[in-house]
Amino acid sequence: MNFLSHYYFDRGNTNCYHILGTVLPDLLKNADKTIIIHPEKLHHPNPVINDIIIGWRKHLEVDRYFHSSVFFITRSHELKLRLKPAIAGSPVKPFFLGHIALELVLDNLLLTTGKVSVDGFYTLLGSCNNEIIRQFLNFAGLQQTDKFFSFYEKFKSNRYLDTYVDTQQIAYALKRICMRVWDDPFTPRHEQEMSAIITTYRGSIYDDFTLIFDEIAGLLRND
Repeated sequence: MNFLSHYYFDRGNTNCYHILGTVLPDLLKNADKTIIIHPEKLHHPNPVINDIIIGWRKHLEVDRYFHSSVFFITRSHELKLRLKPAIAGSPVKPFFLGHIALELVLDNLLLTTGKVSVDGFYTLLGSCNNEIIRQFLNFAGLQQTDKFFSFYEKFKSNRYLDTYVDTQQIAYALKRICMRVWDDPFTPRHEQEMSAIITTYRGSIYDDFTLIFDEIAGLLRND
């Protein structure tokens, strides 16, 4: 799941460090895909740092339930098949594209139906102390943190999640993500065709997209 979908499950939680933990695995991956840490089995004597660890565990748990769900397996495959002819000639793997596109569509639906607030999300991230975050990263085994914080400050100031409210921007967001792996993933025509397919697909799941969130919420309660 993407940032706002992870936030959905803790949208009533005002502990900024817990919220940060629920999205920190993806923030680190976006900052530098070579960063690999596994703090989920650790415990820190500082309860604030431990809040980040608890949020991190929640992220892993939500992703595990989501990626093994019938919803994800079925819907990402459907999107892959629809998008595959639209990106003919692109180096991007259709499976990767279907996976990421579905996650972005879910974030868009959460925003456009008012189920999450981007302002609330960014406000919470902005209230976390960077020195606490640095201590967490050092404790988890990451000593060189400059690259992460450079990305993190831009992530907060640019607020690009605001653009997810516009369905037409999903194709652009997909391009940005794919550019981390491929230098020139899509032509303008690819983007145009992807946008039309994604908009249509969004409409097809609009009425029942919340079922996957309900399903995962139920599994989390039963843990």
